[in-house]
Amino acid sequence: MLDKDLAYLLHEESFLNYCFGRNDDDVRYWNKWLADHPEEEMRIEELRRTVIMLGNASHKRLRDKHFEELQQKIAGSNIIPLIAKKKRSIWKPVMAAASVIIVVSTIAVLFRQASKPVKSNTIAQKNDIRPGSNKAVLTLANGQKITLTDSVNGQIAVQANVKIAKTANGQIAYELPNGVTDDDLAPGYNTIEAPTGGQWQVILPDQSRVWLNAKSSLTYPTYFTGNERKVQLKGEAYFEVAHNAKMPFKVSSRGQTVEVLGTHFDIMAYDDDEIMKTTLLEGSVKISNNGYSRILIPGEQAQVSDAGTKVTNDIDLEDVMAWKNGYFKFNDSLENVMRKISRWYNIDIKYANNVDPSLRFGGKISRYKNLSSALKIMELTGNVHFKIEGRRVTVMQ
Repeated sequence: MLDKDLAYLLHEESFLNYCFGRNDDDVRYWNKWLADHPEEEMRIEELRRTVIMLGNASHKRLRDKHFEELQQKIAGSNIIPLIAKKKRSIWKPVMAAASVIIVVSTIAVLFRQASKPVKSNTIAQKNDIRPGSNKAVLTLANGQKITLTDSVNGQIAVQANVKIAKTANGQIAYELPNGVTDDDLAPGYNTIEAPTGGQWQVILPDQSRVWLNAKSSLTYPTYFTGNERKVQLKGEAYFEVAHNAKMPFKVSSRGQTVEVLGTHFDIMAYDDDEIMKTTLLEGSVKISNNGYSRILIPGEQAQVSDAGTKVTNDIDLEDVMAWKNGYFKFNDSLENVMRKISRWYNIDIKYANNVDPSLRFGGKISRYKNLSSALKIMELTGNVHFKIEGRRVTVMQ
């Protein structure tokens, strides 16, 4: 075992837990550290992957190959001093000279702790599935459906004097002609739906912006009148609400109402999720659910389940916003991870009898990789592997 001070200096237990997703607290610590040091993300990811490959390699020649790669990547690097200085800066001069030795010692400990080798990859390239993309269907008040993916840019419809257009960057926007007043309008309701494997952005009539995640829909009027702006959400969406103190903005979803004047927040309200989550990034929101009412402050998340409503600030905002920013960021059970993947890649998930869906996963994957590439990254943990058959993915151990 490593010398006690040296082990503390390297945080080897914490880092190994992060590499293999073994401990939620350690995964959160390293995810936060990476968020605070984005310039080190690429090198830390290379180190993590090599650590996983080395720990899982069952053949000596393969271990030697990965070990040599690791030495080449780390030699002359300041990764380890950067990590260590956060907790004990007095050791910085020592670390600069000893970083390679420390990494070598860490790998020796890692190899002893590695739980199992990665089985041969069962993912067939010929069965690969492309990631989701910008696609949605707009249903007008008269029932007409418009496939937005196939629509040309420019005006696509007019309803009660309100022009509906598809912009050059793939948004849907509503425009009220000059000189038109409330008396000239008879607002109808539109619904925009991003299917499984899709996403879309809409600019509402009040200029609020909404990003829809896969398998989600938003119903809203073509023009806001009266004393409130009310929309209905199914699935997940991120809102940037235009400020209007005289007309509060309200989002209804699964029996909950979120009321705001103007702010940024995310609601995840899928019917097949046990917990509905409302996360506030800026401003303030008031949530109401089954007699419960609470005002959130930035960084808080309301979690609604059969057990009631819980408000917490023990959340990772990067995790919440990852889908909007183009990647998956996991610190969750295998079941919840695969549910997110299934919505984006439009696949069905099946579990082998020996798989524990509650197994925890931590990591970060681009949403724009083909399915096989995303699953291969998950296989590096050595805990699961996958088989693709058509649009069905079987999770195995």
